[in-house]
Amino acid sequence: MGNINNPIQFGQMVLTDRVAIEVGLAKGDSFKKIAKIIGRHPVTVAREIKENRTKLQAAFPCGNDCKYFTNCHKRQMCGADIEACNKDCKRCRGFNCRENCDDYESAECMKTEKPPYVCNTCSYRKQCKKTRYYYNARYADAAVKRRRSDSRSGPQSSEEDIELINLILKPLVNKGQPLTHIYAEHENEFPVSLRTLYNYIDAGRLKVKNIDLRRKTGYKPRKKEVAPSLGFQNQEYRQMRTYDDYTKALGITFAEHEVVEMDTVKGVRERGKRLLTMIFRKNSIMLLFLLPDGTADSVKMVFDYLELGLGYNTFRRLFPVILTDNGSEFKRVDDLELNEDLIFRTSLFYCDPMASWQKPHIEKNHEYIRYVVPKGKSFTPYQQEDITLLMNHINSTKRASLKGKAPYELVDDDDEDMKALMDLLKMHLIPADEVHLTPDLFM
Repeated sequence: MGNINNPIQFGQMVLTDRVAIEVGLAKGDSFKKIAKIIGRHPVTVAREIKENRTKLQAAFPCGNDCKYFTNCHKRQMCGADIEACNKDCKRCRGFNCRENCDDYESAECMKTEKPPYVCNTCSYRKQCKKTRYYYNARYADAAVKRRRSDSRSGPQSSEEDIELINLILKPLVNKGQPLTHIYAEHENEFPVSLRTLYNYIDAGRLKVKNIDLRRKTGYKPRKKEVAPSLGFQNQEYRQMRTYDDYTKALGITFAEHEVVEMDTVKGVRERGKRLLTMIFRKNSIMLLFLLPDGTADSVKMVFDYLELGLGYNTFRRLFPVILTDNGSEFKRVDDLELNEDLIFRTSLFYCDPMASWQKPHIEKNHEYIRYVVPKGKSFTPYQQEDITLLMNHINSTKRASLKGKAPYELVDDDDEDMKALMDLLKMHLIPADEVHLTPDLFM
């Protein structure tokens, strides 16, 4: 069990952790309180409950969970005439009310879609006839062990399966597509899991080798966290905008999904063009702007362009909070936070020095840029049209962290602000098999 004095523990949960979760649920404790007891993050506790809860399926008549089932007598909704079928559609196994009836409304309980995601403490659970979920520590622990065992004892693929994998995988890897992107688009065509694909590549069973996978060979050892110096904290532009101020405001003044991370990417160590990058935490969409230089004026021009093109209100909703580093191009805080009318359009916070891990999303996504423009290569030959093309290919790349989706695919249909931004910057989805992430993209 975790230590309260050392609140964040790593590694797999054990039975004692799960017992503490079950007890906490029975007492009505919040995820935050349970997490503190076992030394985990509250998100970890929520994920554990949702993934390993026990489901008791409701026995709806004819398997139909519509709340109007008893009094519904609709017929011939499939188009059949009365001579061919004279029974109620609700009793027809070939007719799906959920998909085809405008009056369908589920009778299922929606409470389990919200914390605590289970019925352990619900006062109506004994009388309830709907689908229920319970969290039991021993059942949850057994389920995890069973899944782990099953994942390690799968059958070996045949030579025909290996040939099929090579046929799909090799051409797309040659285009520079990440393995997670390929698998998300062609999951139904692969006879094995993504983890097995990596294992087969490690074992040399496929035509694709480890050296063909950038991320397999490109990781560098993590640097130790460096505490900020007092002299650095006293710089004027950071007053009330430090990372400590940011963490205190997070969840109170603004939410996690509202945060936009910002950084710059240099081509070579020279005065010249570079990229301004921004990423939305809510959907991982990354924006790329080609700057003529690394000055504060160039960054301000981008902010002014976005506000002018989107309008003040839309800009304010899209970029309410920006977390960035301490580069000289970001230090003229008033020029960025205030527009020409001296009205606040965004709020800036600054990471601690030598602490790039505090804005992990943007740092992680920079690797996609390096697939196409390797380190040491200048951005001077490129125009914004080239960078927009690169931006569209990166944001069309499916990722395991996004449950097999590409960032562009996470934009809600009713998100008018994000659609306005995409129209302004000429952003659009690239078909999955056409995603190209090698230097050949600009040829």
